Amino acid sequence: MKHEQHDFHYISKKDPEVRKAYQDIQAILKETQDLLRLRFTFRFDVVGSYKRNMITYDAKSNRGYDFDFNIEVNDNARNYKPKQLRDMLRNTIGTVCVKYGYDFPEDSTRVLTIKMNNRKESRILHRCDFAIVNNYIDDNGNECQEYIHFNKPHRNYTWCEQPDGYYMLPDKIGWIKENGLQNDMRKLYIEKKNKNNNSNIHSRTIFAITVHETCQKFGFYEDKIEQKYGN
Repeated sequence: MKHEQHDFHYISKKDPEVRKAYQDIQAILKETQDLLRLRFTFRFDVVGSYKRNMITYDAKSNRGYDFDFNIEVNDNARNYKPKQLRDMLRNTIGTVCVKYGYDFPEDSTRVLTIKMNNRKESRILHRCDFAIVNNYIDDNGNECQEYIHFNKPHRNYTWCEQPDGYYMLPDKIGWIKENGLQNDMRKLYIEKKNKNNNSNIHSRTIFAITVHETCQKFGFYEDKIEQKYGN
């Protein structure tokens, strides 16, 4: 029998260490806002596992829990090219976050990432991903979102539309809550995280798959068809 390589558990966002880290990240972003205010403005929102109170950590690994924030740029940020915008945010967040003990931000495909390391024990205590986004209304009146995407092979940055699944997720999560299926979803999410050995599959992808499978198992899609076409 093959043993799982991970041992993921939930940790509450009310945990003192989590609360302190969350407060520090908010402080970093507020200082970043102040430093960039004359160039452009932005708001920020916590998303992902913290917002859902589904923060996990792996007891077998040297990697702690994660935070996810959206940095939503305002209209005046459109005066800058995507690379200029992302570089300014990366450098300014970097200037601030090192004062709080974080490493300088890493630049990946979708996000900027800061990490809090315990170098004596060679492990990551926690990390935070920042996605730079723009929310807008399309020609049909739909609420849409794009994010700055970094194409590593070509070393270029572009605004990229969120995939279709992104827009369906809130509706599915709402249905799961309405039907009292949160515990089923939480259990499946942990199971999938423990079985995942592909480092390229991130938590947000595992969560989206978990939501889809929960909906599929308990009848979300049948409900939608019935609502659309009647009995």
